[in-house]
Amino acid sequence: MDARSLQFFLALAENLHFGRTSREQHISPSALSRSIKQLEDSVGAPLFLRDNRSVTLTREGRLFRKYAGDTLRGWDSLRQSMRDDSDILRGELSLYCSVTASYSFLYDILNDFRSNHPHIEIKLHTGDAAKAVERVQEAREDIAIGARPDSLPPGVVFQPIARSDLRFIGPLSTLALSNEQIRQPTLESWRDVPMILSEEGLARTRIERWLRRHGIRPKIYAQVSGNEAIVSMVSLGFGIGVVPQIVLDNSPLASRIRTYDIEPPLTPYDIGLFALEKRLKEPLVNAFWNRQSK
Repeated sequence: MDARSLQFFLALAENLHFGRTSREQHISPSALSRSIKQLEDSVGAPLFLRDNRSVTLTREGRLFRKYAGDTLRGWDSLRQSMRDDSDILRGELSLYCSVTASYSFLYDILNDFRSNHPHIEIKLHTGDAAKAVERVQEAREDIAIGARPDSLPPGVVFQPIARSDLRFIGPLSTLALSNEQIRQPTLESWRDVPMILSEEGLARTRIERWLRRHGIRPKIYAQVSGNEAIVSMVSLGFGIGVVPQIVLDNSPLASRIRTYDIEPPLTPYDIGLFALEKRLKEPLVNAFWNRQSK
C-alpha cells in the first residue's frame, strides 16, 4: 500500500468514475482497476460497488477514504520536516467552493497565497456551496469556502471574507409566469407564486423561516442544487427564487433577472473559510488560513 495507490483511491472516491479518474491520474483504466483491487485485497473488504452504470463507495470505502487522506497528509508532513529546505512549504492543499465563489474570491486569495508559497499545489473542487462544511467535516477537503451557518458544528472554525445580501429574484420574461405573478409580489399574493428553492443550505433555511413568520405555505415548483441553477430556472420564467447578491453579480443571466425589495428583507450571511480546528496545526493548512487574515 503506497502513496500513489492511495492517491488513485482518493481520486476515484471523488470522481466515482474509472474513465475520468484514469485520465486525470495519467494511468490506464486497467492499471487503475488493478491498483484498487490490490487495496481491497489488503483491506480485506470491497471499497467500491460498481456495475456498468455507476460506481459508489461502500461503508468500508468511506472509512478508508478518511484513513487514506490522513495517511497522505502525514506523509507530506514527514517529507516536509526532513527536507534541508524545510522552511519552504511543499505539498498539496485541497480547496472546495461554489462556481460563484471561484469567480468572486479565488483570484485574490490564490494570487496572494501562491506568491508566498509557490511550491504548494492547489487542488480545487467546485460544487454546491451548501456542501462546504460537510466536505471539511468528512476530511474530503482541507479548506472550503461557503456561507456561515447559524451555528458552527463542533470542531469547525470559520474565518469571514465577505458578506452578501439574500435577494428575491424573478424573471423579466413572462414565458411561464403571468404579468401579475412577476410584478412586485405582496404577502397576500405570495401563496400563488411558484418558487424555485435550493434543496438545502443556509438560503433554504432562511427563506423557510421568513415564510413561516408570515404564515405562508409556498407553492414550490422545483428544488435544485446550487444557486446558479436557481438563477437559470428563474430567468426562464419558471418561478421566483432566492439567491445571494454575489451570485447575481457574477451571473451571465443577470440581465434576464429582476430583483424585489421585500420587507422585511432576508438576513444577509457571512461568507468565508471553513476548516477543522485540529488541522490548523498542519503547516499547509495553517499557512493558507493565516495568509488570509493578514
